[in-house]
Amino acid sequence: MILYIKYMVSHRCKMIVAQELEKLSIQMKTIDLGVIEISDSTSQSQLEQLKTNLLLSGLELLDNKKSILIEKIKVVIIEMIHYSDLEPKVNYSDYISKKLGYDYTYLSNIFSEVKGITIQQFIIINKIEKVKELLIYDELNLTEISYMLHYSSVAHLSNQFKKITGLSPTFFKQLKKKRLSNLENL
Repeated sequence: MILYIKYMVSHRCKMIVAQELEKLSIQMKTIDLGVIEISDSTSQSQLEQLKTNLLLSGLELLDNKKSILIEKIKVVIIEMIHYSDLEPKVNYSDYISKKLGYDYTYLSNIFSEVKGITIQQFIIINKIEKVKELLIYDELNLTEISYMLHYSSVAHLSNQFKKITGLSPTFFKQLKKKRLSNLENL
């Protein structure tokens, strides 16, 4: 039996889920980002208790097909941008469609209907979060970051960054350095 859980992608959340499964003596086959596979012999009462316990920890067991599909789309995008060294060379729509086995138009319509933003907007928001992270680490310059995240140019990255954050990447980086400097002086 495969269950889908809505949670932020983190090691801590995976640990909470694993602990809850252990407490309820539910045999876990695999646990991955937002997905757990458990033994088919799990009772309905165990599932209900798991659902309750996860909610108390701020996690949600999903049973609505649309919600499950939305979470799958989000996980694919987050993995693609934040946890993959190499982003796909194909366009995002083809990648997401192939990865999930659905027509992209269908995925896009459901995502927009439920989330109120397009998949493309969600991708852009996550790419900008990745840019912020890379700017804070200060290991790559803007040209390297734009290349890494498949922007057509530094100007394109900068325009998207400013549109989402209200700041230029350079100003954001200076602001973070200033805040870190102020914290060190406390």
